[in-house]
Amino acid sequence: MAPLALTGATGFVGQALLDLAGARGLPVRALARRPQPPRAGVDWVAGDLADAGALARLCSGAAAVIHVAGVVNAPDPAGFEAGNVAGTAAVLAAAQGAGVRRFVHVSSLSAREPGLSAYGASKARAEALVRAAPLEWAMVRPPWIYGPRDADSLELFRMARLGFVPAPYGRASLLHVDDLARLLLALAASSISGALYEADDGQPGGWDHAAIAGMIGAAVRGEGARVWVPRLAPGLLHALARGDRLVRGAAARLTPDRAAYMSHPDWVCSPAAGVPVDLWRPEVPSPDGLAATAQWYRGAGWL
Repeated sequence: MAPLALTGATGFVGQALLDLAGARGLPVRALARRPQPPRAGVDWVAGDLADAGALARLCSGAAAVIHVAGVVNAPDPAGFEAGNVAGTAAVLAAAQGAGVRRFVHVSSLSAREPGLSAYGASKARAEALVRAAPLEWAMVRPPWIYGPRDADSLELFRMARLGFVPAPYGRASLLHVDDLARLLLALAASSISGALYEADDGQPGGWDHAAIAGMIGAAVRGEGARVWVPRLAPGLLHALARGDRLVRGAAARLTPDRAAYMSHPDWVCSPAAGVPVDLWRPEVPSPDGLAATAQWYRGAGWL
């Protein structure tokens, strides 16, 4: 059986993909910048997106490429450009050079509004590269992804333990990482070409951010528990981002770029871009998934 070629394998989404592929007995060849422990069914390839030789080895003889790797946090636009645009171009070139026809690309809902953030702009440019490639491609624009190993959402769960969860104004869709992994494997095995999907948990109209905060509070403190949900207006978000940069420097999670993204009121997936139900449908209701995520954090000693 030809392996799947996977970038971003050591990250949050990539690890969920490896778990699911392993459970299904699917071989994976996975790119990693640092040495990894042996894992059944996984052939690790040492290198990164700037290493043409490593990408050639990754793609050689692969049944499909699933490109998950990307930069979600960078100090300047150049960092997003290098990781998301140049990196995608390099993986596309390696896939074409190896004769791989199937390419599954993980984008972001932020690409829908590229003028809001450098991150979103870089993901939109990466999408344009995929569209122009002479490959059978499919793309997914996930919304807010959560689940085990999610370091980005962890701080909200830690705040909930203290009795509060701040939330911006507006609405957003959610998607459990296991549901995203199932969709990516389904697309890798399909013959669909030229499709871009916005996949979510199936909640019509998405969730108000305050409702998401409440679900996180219930996940951490127990069903029926209430948390204080201070609302974050755009000006306050930007002020907090500047403060986070001053305190944590390059390790800041609420960057000015992310604050610009979070200030947008509508990050709800479009039903018009939904995934055909005969290909995939979500299985994890968000209240249950968030509760399970809190349990995973506790078991891992993160919470």
